[in-house]
Amino acid sequence: MLKKIRLIVSIVLFTLITFYFVDFAQLLPNGFHALEHIQFVPALLAGMWGILIFLILLTLLVGRIYCSSICPMGVFQDIVAWFSKRTARKKKKYTYSKAKNILRWSVLGLVVIAFFSGYMVLFGLVEPYSAYGRIVVHLFKPLYLAGNNLLAAIFTNFDNYTFYKVDIGILAVSSFIIALVAFLTIGFLAWKYGRTYCNTVCPVGTILGFVSKYSLFKVRIDAEKCNRCGLCTMSCKASCIDNKEQEIDYSRCVDCFNCLGTCNCDALKFAPRVKKNTVKAEQVDESKRKFFLAGMAAIASAPTILAQEKTKLLNGNVLTRQTPISPPGSQSAEHLLKHCTSCHLCVSKCTSNVLKPAFMEYGLEGMMQPMMYFEKGFCNYDCIVCTQVCPNHALKSLTKEEKHKTQTGHVVFDRDICIVITEGTNCGACSEHCPTQAVKMEPYIDGLTIPTINTDICVGCGGCEFICPVRPHRAIFVEGNKVHKEALVIVTEEKEDIEIDDFGF
Repeated sequence: MLKKIRLIVSIVLFTLITFYFVDFAQLLPNGFHALEHIQFVPALLAGMWGILIFLILLTLLVGRIYCSSICPMGVFQDIVAWFSKRTARKKKKYTYSKAKNILRWSVLGLVVIAFFSGYMVLFGLVEPYSAYGRIVVHLFKPLYLAGNNLLAAIFTNFDNYTFYKVDIGILAVSSFIIALVAFLTIGFLAWKYGRTYCNTVCPVGTILGFVSKYSLFKVRIDAEKCNRCGLCTMSCKASCIDNKEQEIDYSRCVDCFNCLGTCNCDALKFAPRVKKNTVKAEQVDESKRKFFLAGMAAIASAPTILAQEKTKLLNGNVLTRQTPISPPGSQSAEHLLKHCTSCHLCVSKCTSNVLKPAFMEYGLEGMMQPMMYFEKGFCNYDCIVCTQVCPNHALKSLTKEEKHKTQTGHVVFDRDICIVITEGTNCGACSEHCPTQAVKMEPYIDGLTIPTINTDICVGCGGCEFICPVRPHRAIFVEGNKVHKEALVIVTEEKEDIEIDDFGF
């Protein structure tokens, strides 16, 4: 029964979380972003202490249920392992292996140092929710869109327009490659060894594994009933059951409950703490703790090394936009850098497709974090979706009124390459697409008009840049603000409607 409950909860949460990432048609209401907020790292970064305390208490009560049912990366590995079993020629059997504690704590130490040093790119690479989010956005979503386009083509032939065609493309080559490598690496480990990623690399797994050692309810071995047949070990995808020594490494047990149904002797129970003679006390290896502390000191120089690499990569490259435009609600690139783990949910949910993962625009430490890009559209003046769905609070939730006052960047006009001057023809497209009148047309010569700009009321939406016909460099574009400012709002006087009873003359 425990396994069935876990499966139901896992499948429901995994399906909803995954579909929310790929749901371009917004079939699921935005309220479903609450599913993202129950993830461990987003709750930690967003300061949602209630959720964080709940997850810790849940682990102290029943072990790593979070890893088996709530974390989408954990469920993804279970799905891969399930397919591995179904396609194997021989019945797949797992074996017990010793915990790789040195690797686990070293990875956690590196992640902690990277986090406090401002190199969120390293933190985001191994953080399970963000890694899974990138896999969905860059690998699964294009397949989902392709399926939608296929249905659109079929239905259109019968004059049914239930489905509509959408663009499919790679948002960023670097993020696509990173997502592909993560998918292949984690997928291979799950296919071959089960939950190896959770128990050797994942920092959340290491933290909750430490907590779960003290959980009240555990899978326990009754030494008197156990005949050391090894069936439980062969079914344990966490490789944490040593049937020979009748021991379970609770720091690696993910509470999948697969072992409970395999025991023919009824020697396994999910029960509270029992007498000490039933389960052997776990020993703490002090040498590993010392190694962990030494490892943290050794990798303290990582930020300096990464800064040198960043300088090498940027050397000789001239960016067309001097300052990248961080999304509304990010407050500044620095705030985004400290809170964003690059899950790319905002990128996926952007209705205008103006958010894309950065490469080196923010620098090496901000790689994969979202930035505004106006090649395929502009930021809808009234849209606040990205600020609502961000699980880390890297993007502060804004109301429409607050967004109307948020200046993410400011308009810049290169008069010399405007087609009004170079071709002697009227345009005015930039002015027509400006929602705040930051771009206006004024008389030029021979009946022509030319744009004039007011940066004080510009919000940096990119409407002018997107529509500008000048290529390859736009005559008008948006330069990002390192720190978001408050734009001035022009208050227009309301005209009174005068009723005239007579002819008026």
